Amino acid sequence: MKQLILFLTALCLAVSLPAQELEVSGPRKAVRTSGDVGAVLLPVAGLTAILLQKDWQGLKQGALAGITTLGVTYALKYAVKKERPDHSDNHSFPSMHTSVSFAAASFIQRRYGWKWGLPAYVVSTYVGWSRVYGKKHDWWDVAAGAVIGAGSSYIFTRPFAQKHDLTLSPVAGDGYCGLYASLKF
Repeated sequence: MKQLILFLTALCLAVSLPAQELEVSGPRKAVRTSGDVGAVLLPVAGLTAILLQKDWQGLKQGALAGITTLGVTYALKYAVKKERPDHSDNHSFPSMHTSVSFAAASFIQRRYGWKWGLPAYVVSTYVGWSRVYGKKHDWWDVAAGAVIGAGSSYIFTRPFAQKHDLTLSPVAGDGYCGLYASLKF
């Protein structure tokens, strides 16, 4: 009888251990936290740029990109139900942190140019890396989140017309979807 109880206890432990959340401590926890900060920082930076420029069209475009990013990401999380590497839940695919940060970085880049977009992409790449390093996602979860976020922003965001002096072109074949930059010297 003792052997049966010992066997059942060992079996229960063996089955339940992989289902428990991995404890992340030290540098991994610090990186995970800094990635969380970056995921919040980028949308706040985009909103700050909108408010400073009084770019109300950009606000509408950013909101559409953000809503699309959140909707697609949540829908996939609940449809796919992929387990996280730390076994905490079944909402690993795609990475929400990465999709939100790449949506913000792509919005900043598309709307205000590479001067501000490049640093935003660096931060969003760090956010994605932090999710893998912190054992919350696999690399394909992060890659999918990046594609969803950047794709949403590229669909809805247009360059800041006032800042770049863009006007509508009567010719649709100019390579800018009917937009061209008028250069003034």
